[in-house]
Amino acid sequence: MQYKTKAKKSLGQNFLQDENIITKIIKITNISKDDIVFEIGPGLGALTRHLLTKTKNVNVIEFDSEIIPTLIENCLPYGNINIFNEDVLDFNISKFPNNKIKLIGNLPYNISTPILFKIISFTDKIIDAHFMLQKEVVDRITAQPNNKSYGRLSVILQYHFRCSSVMHIPPEVFYPKPKVDSSILKLIPINTPLALNNYKLFSSIVKQSFSQRRKTLLNNLKPIFKEKNIDLSKIPVDTQLRAENLSVEDFVKLSNFLSQ
Repeated sequence: MQYKTKAKKSLGQNFLQDENIITKIIKITNISKDDIVFEIGPGLGALTRHLLTKTKNVNVIEFDSEIIPTLIENCLPYGNINIFNEDVLDFNISKFPNNKIKLIGNLPYNISTPILFKIISFTDKIIDAHFMLQKEVVDRITAQPNNKSYGRLSVILQYHFRCSSVMHIPPEVFYPKPKVDSSILKLIPINTPLALNNYKLFSSIVKQSFSQRRKTLLNNLKPIFKEKNIDLSKIPVDTQLRAENLSVEDFVKLSNFLSQ
């Protein structure tokens, strides 16, 4: 494996280099020969090489054009990859095949949340996703109600996916070594999400509810209640609770009530 480039801090690059960890990650993804895989941020091809031993349908989305020659050189003994040299946040999902895909990636810490919100727009095209993320972010995504880590990210992603942390990854296996631990987040799309009258309103209510965590729902959502002239006694959730006390289903109930 060739390392002919310096990691760019501005792009949040940390290259995975531990073969034992890489083997474990590939095993977790459970990729078969007929799967179509899209890897976000392949870097120098540490995971990509191993993906090619499982399936020949490997596509990568890599923003940094300077590392692509090394990526190709590292992967060539294993097979050919289809490369999209572009920003994943601008990636046009029409480039996806008709068949469903598996997503995998070591996501740059500095844009991991925008990437996660991006993939919400094409959940119908995904079998599952496995992403390496900062452990703290994975803990937030998988957190349950009544937990300080539970927040907007938890609610929105858990509405769309079954979210689980499936592997811990120490800093020592990356180059350069990050200052934080990482985890593998597994996402499986929920085929039939809870019925929502207005997704945009739901998203807005969740965001506003967590805007000041120590305040109650009543205080955080008072402007919305006032604007819609809501009878507080009819609201289907306890407005004296804080946002962190409500389940995803509670937020759906609240949103549907306010959309009437």
